[in-house]
Parts: sequence; C-alpha cells; structure tokens
Amino acid sequence: MTTDTDQAPPPRGRPRSEAVERAIIDGTMKLLEDGVSIAELSIERIARTAGVGKAAIYRRWTNKEELLVDVIRTTEPADPPLPGTSMRDDLVALLEALRRRGLANRSSALLYSVHAQMKSSPKLWAFYHGVVIEPRRRLALDVLRRGQRDGDLRADLDLDLLNDLFVGPLLVRAILRPDADLPEGLPEHVVDTLLEGLRPVSSPEKKPESDPHTATRPAGPR
Repeated sequence: MTTDTDQAPPPRGRPRSEAVERAIIDGTMKLLEDGVSIAELSIERIARTAGVGKAAIYRRWTNKEELLVDVIRTTEPADPPLPGTSMRDDLVALLEALRRRGLANRSSALLYSVHAQMKSSPKLWAFYHGVVIEPRRRLALDVLRRGQRDGDLRADLDLDLLNDLFVGPLLVRAILRPDADLPEGLPEHVVDTLLEGLRPVSSPEKKPESDPHTATRPAGPR
C-alpha cells in the first residue's frame, strides 16, 4: 500500500530548460550580429528569432536589459577564481581577467559594438554596472582591504583610489589606446611596480644617541 508519505511532492513551478535559454541567448546574439541595434531590439523580436514565446523570456529575464547583460556576460571571458595565496597573486589574477576582456573586446566586433551602444543607453549601462562592474570592484577592494589588514599595504592608503591605480593602466590600454599592446605579463608588471611604492616602509634602526653629559671626552694635556 502506498501512503502519502511514500510519494515525493511534485516539483513547484516549471523547470528551467537550458535548451530554451540557449536558444534565447543565441537568438539575441544573432540579431546583434545581423546589425540590429540595442534600441531596435524587442522581446517580441527576440522571441520570434529564438523560436519561443515571449512568456518563455519573461520567465527568465525581467526585461530586455537583464537579458542583454546575460548575453554580454556569455560572450566575455569568464572571471577566474582568485588564487587566495596572497594579495599580490589575487591582484594579478584580477588584472589578467581585465586584460583578457580587453583582448576579447578588440577581437569581437559584436562585443565592441555592444559595449559602445551600452554607453548611449543609460538604463542598460546602469544595469550592467550594477550587475557586472560593481561586484568586480567590490572583490578588488576586498583583496586590497585584506592586504592592508595583513600589513602588505600602508594603513594610510585610500583603497578606492588605490583600486583605480591598479586597474587604470589596463583600462587605458583596453579602451583609450586600442593600438597599445596588452601583452602577457602586463598584470604582473603593473602590480609589482605599484606595490614597490605602496608597502609599509620599515623604519631604519636608530643608533643610540650618546648622552652629552656622560660622553667620554678626549683626554687633554695633564
């Protein structure tokens, strides 16, 4: 005899289908690759291209901006896990991820176009900044805060400014100087150069000062 307790409760809600999500993301990317601008994109048009109903999109994404951010994150190199071995190694890993994203943006016409269009869409840019950029910044600040706590950085440093100093060289080369190299080893060079001047300075040992009243005077004539 089967009792109610022998039966597992039915799953609540509809299961998320990876195939449907992939079709929606691929459909959005196809439209962008075909030259459809972000402003011209609509949920209805995306649904038609992906071969799904609009409800399938709204069950997964609240609006077009949320979907587009996921599309962009799919095309960008994934953020690697931090080594956690030292502040220096974690900073290098963060800058290496930034270097790879810069290279991807140069080599992908789609990414280049989408990033350029995002800047002219305040709503999309704000959403991307809150979901993607701000968590990366908080992670970097956590790394710097830990380094400061462990004595690897001077206690008087402004960590917000310091984070900008670390990521600045990579951003300049990736965005403002698209002709500049983004070679392997650049993150290590940036981190090591900055840390050289940011570590606490050890106070040199002071030689004991002689007491003028007890100092031995040179012997005079007797």
